[in-house]
Amino acid sequence: MNISPYFRQLRSAYAAELDDLTFDSEGKNILDKRLTQRRKEIDFLISMMEVSPEMVAAVFHKGFRFTSTRVMDHLLTLESDEFPEWASLASALEMAPWTQALIATVQKQPMGDWFLTVAAALEYMFFKPEHAPAGHADADEDEENDQDEEPLDEEERDAKAREEAGADWMVEQGFDRKE
Repeated sequence: MNISPYFRQLRSAYAAELDDLTFDSEGKNILDKRLTQRRKEIDFLISMMEVSPEMVAAVFHKGFRFTSTRVMDHLLTLESDEFPEWASLASALEMAPWTQALIATVQKQPMGDWFLTVAAALEYMFFKPEHAPAGHADADEDEENDQDEEPLDEEERDAKAREEAGADWMVEQGFDRKE
């Protein structure tokens, strides 16, 4: 499957956005706290959904569960002007109850359904190993093998995976890998 250039570009930007939200200046994982804050700012953030969809899509992080990989894989091959209607795509995923108010707010916007499609695709790529930025698939595999570890260990693994994804992105941009 070929991911469209649109989603290929956004994949790295979305991973970087989540990485930026994850740690404070002292290195503490504060992702949940920052996401909660972002969700409260949705009325302001929606003004950026066309220009920087990856920044706004973060409010839906961990809010979708995908029931049709076939539909989602097909979506990733499309350019931003070829998306299906949100109503047809919504049948390929389940939304967490806390997303309902956010979805309603976004859908009031002229490009709301388009943006929800982008947000769902970004989440799908982030968590699906063959589409995730390099390093993230290993974190998912480790998580499956180490279900009994403490949450802090999971956070550390996620942080390492994001760091590796960031390093891979920098290499893609033409920089040498920092070892």
